[in-house]
Amino acid sequence: MFGGIDIGSRSTEFVLQKDGEVVHRAQLPTTFSPLEQCKKLLSGHSPDCLVATGYGRELIKTLELPYQVDAITEIKAHALGAHALFPEARTVLDIGGQDTKAISLNAKGGIVRFEMNDRCAAGTGKFLEYTANVFQVGIEEFGAYALQGRNPPLINSMCTVFAETEATSLMAQGARPEDIALALHASVVRRTSTMLKRVGLVFPLVFSGGVANNGCIRKLLHENFGKKETICVAEEPDMCGAFGASLWAEKCYNG
Repeated sequence: MFGGIDIGSRSTEFVLQKDGEVVHRAQLPTTFSPLEQCKKLLSGHSPDCLVATGYGRELIKTLELPYQVDAITEIKAHALGAHALFPEARTVLDIGGQDTKAISLNAKGGIVRFEMNDRCAAGTGKFLEYTANVFQVGIEEFGAYALQGRNPPLINSMCTVFAETEATSLMAQGARPEDIALALHASVVRRTSTMLKRVGLVFPLVFSGGVANNGCIRKLLHENFGKKETICVAEEPDMCGAFGASLWAEKCYNG
């Protein structure tokens, strides 16, 4: 068996696969002790090879593990995972907790071009989480809450702090909170759509990462690009990076 672990800013995912089929998966919040969370996820498992990805991928090499360990970038991991899950895919959008990645793929799943927003939280899961707090709504319910909006105002700022100020100001002017929440989601989609177009958007598009669980973002992407275009979302989109890392582990082990 081959393992992949994706150590993200908000959560850490662990996948074990054999012959391309996932036989075990688990997730924990990363917290301020990512290594301790990794130990919990890996406990009781002994893959032939483990590959880490995510912002904390180099941390895994500090653990004394009785099997081969390596690390790859998130770009590579998500490209591998997306292509394995959806071989027809030509573009990948991964919106994680702290960054957004747009990746163009060729017919064999190779990376043609990519763009990554990792300098601020604008348009990421952290942006949505932070603004959800303004409405006192949990991040898991924020998408459903935004879908109740009908007449969203224009949110000009993508800066997390300024967007909160703008949302608060709109509420003071009498705008419905649900409409403002929808506007915030729309601002994320506008930003990510621009990134996708810059890398050369070709459908089918795979939407991966934790934010792919947000129903409002998925709906707005469909509306933005046209409902006839294919947008693929895995059953557990936040596992895509870990799955891709596990596929690379198999390749490394087999040499």
